[in-house]
Amino acid sequence: MEPSTSLSETLRRLDELISERGLRRADILDPPTLAVRTALPETVIGRLLKGREAAPDSVPERVCARMKVVSAAYLARTGKRMSDLAADLHAELGISDVWARMVCEGKKTPNVDLLHHLAAYFRVEDDERFFTAPADEALNRVLLPTLRELEGSDADPLALLMREYGLESAHMRQDGSMTRQQVERVLRGVLGSVLPQKGDSGT
Repeated sequence: MEPSTSLSETLRRLDELISERGLRRADILDPPTLAVRTALPETVIGRLLKGREAAPDSVPERVCARMKVVSAAYLARTGKRMSDLAADLHAELGISDVWARMVCEGKKTPNVDLLHHLAAYFRVEDDERFFTAPADEALNRVLLPTLRELEGSDADPLALLMREYGLESAHMRQDGSMTRQQVERVLRGVLGSVLPQKGDSGT
């Protein structure tokens, strides 16, 4: 698929392939998971998956909203406090603790140069576009790899689910985004969703 493929076309092809392969749409197009990967509200993901449009917003509004989500997720994942994050950004990027806190809380919009460095700091996909892209483009970005994998002649359901839940990249980076225990829990959940239950003959 070309990057210019629209979300509507991506969803159309995904629905076709999900039907052809006998997959569950909820497993492939899971709003909570997609919300985490895009930093979009789950309600917006739900609207987009139904073929509806997201409410119009400005680039500064997108940046502030997604920066707040990304920062909160980072704090939850690392166990750090906002003051720790602000101090880290001060040390690495040379911005004041106060400004760093306001940006991370979604109260101030960073300039283009700072946004570039923040994208690198949080290791988000697609660099600054992660924060600035319209909602439909942001969702399309994370769905295209899934579509490409499903379009492969030997699509592996387990690999597909692992990619959907971001397990492969988190495990390979070893950047502290997931602890070993979290990886194991996700893997158990993935395996449980694709392997037959005990007593299931598979017929």
